[in-house]
Amino acid sequence: MFYNIFGTCCSACINLLSLSKFAITNQIKQVIMSETKTHWKKLENPDYIGAYSLDQGKDLIVMSENVKREMVTGTGGKKEECTVAYLKDQKPFIINRTNAKAISKVCQSPYIEDWKGKYIQLFVALIRAFGEDNVECLRVRPTAVKVELPQLLPTDTVNWNRVVGAVKNGYTVDQVRVKWSISEAHAQMIKQEAGR
Repeated sequence: MFYNIFGTCCSACINLLSLSKFAITNQIKQVIMSETKTHWKKLENPDYIGAYSLDQGKDLIVMSENVKREMVTGTGGKKEECTVAYLKDQKPFIINRTNAKAISKVCQSPYIEDWKGKYIQLFVALIRAFGEDNVECLRVRPTAVKVELPQLLPTDTVNWNRVVGAVKNGYTVDQVRVKWSISEAHAQMIKQEAGR
């Protein structure tokens, strides 16, 4: 602050401070409003995930549960056979060639069976499509996703017993490792407790 010779704040400084508070308040309002904005396509409740499904400027990490070919009905009623990835806790994702190539790179395999249980990172890109520039589309980042899995320890008796039961009923430790980080020593303990 700037003080005059009497030790009080000058009016120019007070105006500056009030403008700063006003500007800061408006910036906070803009941030809050941008976080609560809804893309108009979300109101149509489409059956598939799209660029409109992601929060503005944010990527989304998802896990592929299954990939298959199926008939998809577009918004105009046109039916087309497409490759569709079913994602954990998300709507299905229609995969085009560009995204299939990126997923192949991330999963280090061109085989859709190898994509199950793998994480991919989705983002919104602006492309030229349908004769227009800057069309929003959903893309897959072609880099491996680092996901920190929770560590399974024998002291977590509830989850430990669930995993032992699952292995006893036919699951493999590798299948369990899709959801849990398990040391080799603990993997051997699980197999032993499951009678395998």
